[in-house]
Amino acid sequence: MSTAKKPMITDIFVAGAKKGWIIASTSTVPNVLMAFVIIAALQLTGALDLMGTVFAPIMAVFGLPGEAAAVLIGAWMSMGGAVGVAISLFDAGIMTGEHIAIMVPAIYLMGSQVQYLGRILGPIGTEGRYIPVMIVISVINAFASMLLMNIII
Repeated sequence: MSTAKKPMITDIFVAGAKKGWIIASTSTVPNVLMAFVIIAALQLTGALDLMGTVFAPIMAVFGLPGEAAAVLIGAWMSMGGAVGVAISLFDAGIMTGEHIAIMVPAIYLMGSQVQYLGRILGPIGTEGRYIPVMIVISVINAFASMLLMNIII
């Protein structure tokens, strides 16, 4: 018979909180902070205005300003970064709460693909010919979700 002592619930909670703190401080916060810096740099250089003009016709289909394309680009690299971009654009008065609601499903449907390519698909041996198809499917799903959200909202 095993006499191993069961851990106390408080010990389990503290261990989980420590793991959560490490994830937040080493991954989530830096990505969101990076997004704020990138948006500020794009605003200062005028590149955000240019992006808004270039992407306005496409993003208008979803009821979004052209600058919202920066959120999708951010999402493709990092979900946390995309949230930071969205909040930066909201803070700048470019996006509204409604715009963010339209974009949230898209952020999660196509989020962090760049990270996943290196962390997951490569190490598990996914055939290279399938990777573009997987990316396109995610992007199509994301755009479909924005269309649906635009209709619902």
